[in-house]
Amino acid sequence: MRQEQYRMQKIDKTDSVKAGIDKINFYTPNHYLDLVDLAEARGVDPNKYLIGIGQNRMSVAALDQDVVAMAANAAEPILSDDDRQEIGMLIVATESSIDQSKAAALFVQDLLGLTADLRAIEIKEACYGATAGIQLACDYVRCHPGRKVLVIASDIARYGLDTPGEVTQGAGAVAMLVTRDPGILAIEPESLYASRSTGDFWRPNYSTEAFARGKFSEEVYVGMFSDLWDKARQQGLADPEHLQALLFHIPFSKMGRKGLRTLGNGKISEANYNRLTERFEQSIVYGKEVGNIYTGSIYLALLSLLDNDETLQAGDRIGLFSYGSGSVAELYFGTLQPGYRNRLDAQGHRALLDARERLSIPDYEAMFSAQLVTDGSEQNLERSDSAAGASHYLAGMKKHERRYR
Repeated sequence: MRQEQYRMQKIDKTDSVKAGIDKINFYTPNHYLDLVDLAEARGVDPNKYLIGIGQNRMSVAALDQDVVAMAANAAEPILSDDDRQEIGMLIVATESSIDQSKAAALFVQDLLGLTADLRAIEIKEACYGATAGIQLACDYVRCHPGRKVLVIASDIARYGLDTPGEVTQGAGAVAMLVTRDPGILAIEPESLYASRSTGDFWRPNYSTEAFARGKFSEEVYVGMFSDLWDKARQQGLADPEHLQALLFHIPFSKMGRKGLRTLGNGKISEANYNRLTERFEQSIVYGKEVGNIYTGSIYLALLSLLDNDETLQAGDRIGLFSYGSGSVAELYFGTLQPGYRNRLDAQGHRALLDARERLSIPDYEAMFSAQLVTDGSEQNLERSDSAAGASHYLAGMKKHERRYR
């Protein structure tokens, strides 16, 4: 009985601690492919891409911008000297892992000059991995006063040239610093989640490209969202009257739109549905330009909403639906904090997108097809992005080891 009372007291104390996202930033490589160019090259009506899946461009990563380099480039601008000393855990979520054993987080730790006094891990569960990292981070900082967690989602979506999934590729990373008393979004301890083994999407160890059953994946995605939404309503966690925005995992914008549309047709009031729809449009601004970044997609949507919607206010409640094929899904909620706009860099994010170089189809195909050596020989890479915000890059390979600068 005493043990149970102690456990309940500890839970009550932990849940009363506010935790969440204190800082957030993203990085995407400085090359992109215009999807009109891709449509013309593949003999497809451009509207199939622009309207049918709801995308405009996709970022393309050169060899030197792998998930480690992108992760470090996303995190570097938001870390102060104090942050580097206070980070007690570093989590990199990715499904584009570079090593079957060593965590990408250890490479990132070295590039960012973080202390050795931390836990460094890599999380994998398709596109859900970063949400698992966020929840783990919130639990950690609630129990460790004075410590912070750096969570980075970094991925390169690859489906192959001239394949059905080619148009839903992309590359990028989103870095988030999770703390007590966060400056941007306080995350509620209660959430709804579900896991079940499905065959909607997978990438075997021997393949550099993913495989997917597109229609089936959409069905699983929408079905899991509907189930979690209904449970959240039953438990009083998803009152549409007090929900100012609802974000979705967005491998392409049409996927999130299909999830949102399940709330139409009288499931919620027209006024609430219209409000969520208007803010959904702000949440896909960046994703339509960057493409699919797997684990980071929902957090790029969060950043897009915060940067582009001027009507949100401190105290507004936001829902986030995270999904990872295979499949794991979670619906959770957070509240915007006073002064959150001062912690954003909307101008810098737009400048990052505007500064990218448009690739021709031949250049895109050459960049996509380039590979790192696998025979242990030495390979040197030139830095593809000379911008100040892209200081980290893969310099090459030697004796099967990656060398970063």
